[in-house]
Amino acid sequence: MNRRALLATAGLLLIPLDGALAQEREVSVTIYNSDLALVEDARPLDLKAGRQRLEFKDVSAAIRPETVSLSAPGVTILEQNFDYDLLTPDKLMEKAVGQQVRIVRTNPGDGKETTEVATVLAANEGVVLKIGDRIEVLRDDGVPTRVIFDKVPETLRARPTLSVSVDAASAGPRQAKLSYLTSGLSWKADYVALFDEAKNALDLQGWITLSNTSGTPFENAKTQLVAGDVNQLNQNNGYRPPRRPSSGMVSAGTESGTGERVADYYVYPLPERTTIASNQNKQVGFLSAQGVSAKKVYEVREGWFSSDAEPVKAVVAIQFNSGKLAGLGSQLPAGTMRVYMRDAAGDPKFVGENAIGHTPAGSELSIKTGEAFDVSSQATLVAETKVSRTRSRYEMRYLLRNAKDQPVTVELRQGGLWRDGEVKAESLKSRRIDARTLGWSVPVPANGEAVLTFTVETGW
Repeated sequence: MNRRALLATAGLLLIPLDGALAQEREVSVTIYNSDLALVEDARPLDLKAGRQRLEFKDVSAAIRPETVSLSAPGVTILEQNFDYDLLTPDKLMEKAVGQQVRIVRTNPGDGKETTEVATVLAANEGVVLKIGDRIEVLRDDGVPTRVIFDKVPETLRARPTLSVSVDAASAGPRQAKLSYLTSGLSWKADYVALFDEAKNALDLQGWITLSNTSGTPFENAKTQLVAGDVNQLNQNNGYRPPRRPSSGMVSAGTESGTGERVADYYVYPLPERTTIASNQNKQVGFLSAQGVSAKKVYEVREGWFSSDAEPVKAVVAIQFNSGKLAGLGSQLPAGTMRVYMRDAAGDPKFVGENAIGHTPAGSELSIKTGEAFDVSSQATLVAETKVSRTRSRYEMRYLLRNAKDQPVTVELRQGGLWRDGEVKAESLKSRRIDARTLGWSVPVPANGEAVLTFTVETGW
């Protein structure tokens, strides 16, 4: 028997059971996007009058002790301690250094057991024992062996335990509510979009993925999810900025989304209580929409006025609106959107994915799925003229090629405009995307080419 199995046998014999309390608890968990959750744990207590110590087992192993709050009628908190030195076979042996244990060995030949009293001298990278006048290393030699301990050290806990010293004004039963913040619980949104190019429509399914790495299960918990990035301080008490995923938004919407709110965040309560097991990912559906208006586009984006040494492949993207008129009418929490299209046999095939940020209802989204095989662009800076000390004029030419047997439209975006930037000439009417970007919708014939030219003047 190896040392790990041998110690595990000893540890299992000492883990106590505590099922009654778990059945009486009522747990609520509010999970945020940024590895943060608020746990509210209501438990019945039967207190005596005066000072006493309460133990709350099965709290999160990743609890933030400074956020703990305990409320109960007529109870004052005096002191609290969080014990997270958990009972394991290795820990049990470490705590036994300098103490006596019993070593029981079984003879493989006749099955007889022999018991010896040993003093544990060390438990570093192996266990060193003193048995009588000899020093012995607990060996992994295949001989069935187990270690028997007299008791579990008081400093070791079978589960993470919060101990609280309180002063109760009177004796009797009452309901107590324990709340705290913890890391190790998080959630994200995942989307499955089935796009029908012929109908210019997509079916959208949204899934919530819960993740629990807190080291503690939360059984039969009322669970709600908060979409939004809350400010948190890091361990050095500095500001920790929220994550900034690629948003996928072309323009932000102004519609009021569906769902509950708290402060400036959306709240998604799960319809039923659920058990979030330790080290588990759990998926729950939260969005289903069919026939949302959408279209496939080819995008070319240039950040400055320069020439391309070789053709650049256009980006393929699926564009749609999250507003009611488009068939959706819902805000979209940050997550990953995966796009599928049906092949000639009618089977859905994965064509690409992209991240989106928290998106209000009524927003224009562009989900990049990949690069076009048959559509390309090549930019040429025809001329650059200095107009003044702070302003320049740029003459650009774009050659767009389409090797497909059907016409396409390329959405070309040109960045680099500064203050007071203006168009002096263009072969196709542009639109202003933002303060620094112009956009053109350029039709390109099947198996053909199209040319876009323009001249802009800009400076600072």
